[in-house]
Amino acid sequence: MTETPVLTFYNTLTRQKERFTPIDPANVRMYVCGPTVYDYAHIGNARPAIVFDVLFRLLRHVYGADHVTYVRNITDVDDKINARALRDYSDEIDAGRMSLNAAIRQVTEKTLAQYLEDTAALGCLEPTVQPRATEHIEGMIAMIRTLIDGGHAYVAAGSEGREVLFDVASMPAYGGLSKRNLDEQQAGARIAVEAHKKNPADFVLWKESDPDEPGWDGKFPSPEGEVNIHGRPGWHIECSVMSEHHLGPVFDIHGGGLDLIFPHHENEIAQSCCAHGNDRMANVWMHNGFLQVEGRKMSKSEGNFFTIHELMATENFGGRKWPGEVLRLAMLMTHYREPIDFSVRRLEEAEAILNKWSKRPEMKESTTLNSDVVAALVNDLDTYAAIQKVTSKADLDLLGVDLSGFNKWSQAVISALVDRIGDEAAIHRKVNQRLAFIRDKNWAEADRIRDELLSEGIQLKDGKDSETGERITTWEVRR
Repeated sequence: MTETPVLTFYNTLTRQKERFTPIDPANVRMYVCGPTVYDYAHIGNARPAIVFDVLFRLLRHVYGADHVTYVRNITDVDDKINARALRDYSDEIDAGRMSLNAAIRQVTEKTLAQYLEDTAALGCLEPTVQPRATEHIEGMIAMIRTLIDGGHAYVAAGSEGREVLFDVASMPAYGGLSKRNLDEQQAGARIAVEAHKKNPADFVLWKESDPDEPGWDGKFPSPEGEVNIHGRPGWHIECSVMSEHHLGPVFDIHGGGLDLIFPHHENEIAQSCCAHGNDRMANVWMHNGFLQVEGRKMSKSEGNFFTIHELMATENFGGRKWPGEVLRLAMLMTHYREPIDFSVRRLEEAEAILNKWSKRPEMKESTTLNSDVVAALVNDLDTYAAIQKVTSKADLDLLGVDLSGFNKWSQAVISALVDRIGDEAAIHRKVNQRLAFIRDKNWAEADRIRDELLSEGIQLKDGKDSETGERITTWEVRR
């Protein structure tokens, strides 16, 4: 019987690498914060999707495909989404022919479908469950009521209507994930505490909607008796409810981007622990590092904001389209906890590796998994080290790299190029013409042919024959 590998992961909660021991090896449970489906996902959203897909694959390899539950939520409760649903379907909602949830589903159907298409093109397996926030509104109301009953939340009226707020002072361990001391937060506050809040760090669990805004009816206990607040849930409560519903009050791994540690994940812990009376929500917290584009923070104002779909379907980044396999490998070439500079050069490096692997027969045929690849991945998901050890198709499968898909894409690019130029023989004739011009020292004509081919997407590479010393020229498609 094969011995189970020892997995070690860096735990944000303890700030150290720890041996991973699942609560139940027959059902290893992982939750990862997914997309808000208001618009198409950007390349920063691709990183956690890819990172935790590799972790999902690793856990399935170690514990068995039927013994891992991976939940990645879909946030479809958002003020912009709600407003669009009301704008497009208000008549149907007012007439009782359509619920708010149904209207939201109509609004988000296209962006969610695109996200799922994008992540599939990036080589990501579908999670076991992908719950929508709108499917768990009743659970959110129930958890909020439990928090109020336990003295961890309260109803208050603010300048924008009534709210249910979480009382952070009711949880002595608040700040344990982010290592932010509550007293220090209060002392360092630069703005006055809103009058209806007990503490500046208290956060929204439920917020009242204006009369012209969509929402759901939530009934909550208060000192004046039970009140009905027509509103919508806060962001943090969604994940606490969805993770508990599908994985239980305490589960093995919670993942997401580094930017979610505070306040989102900190507040998730506060809600879940106080609602269930536990000292933790998940045993291991894993966070991927930040992403920047060409050395700068990605933003629309900087002009370096790119969606996943845009990178694969247009020539807006680097003057060409990029296949999902290249995007995925480029992400995995940096350790998941480190920051990553997403650049054209990095993508070209990833493509060069894929081209090199494509020339090795064992990459297409061998089903033998290299133990060095597994050893790298069980060591805090070291994908960079794993890439250096890849020797077989099985290794690529564990990393989620579809070499056959990349080869099909490459062949399609070459075929399209040949269709434009004529055939490969025509390319070779031009290469030989250039070599003849070089022999005659007609540099102008030689450069003309080189530039002409480059404009068609063909990159020439000059070298010397190792035996004869004569100049030789090879070509490749500049995709």
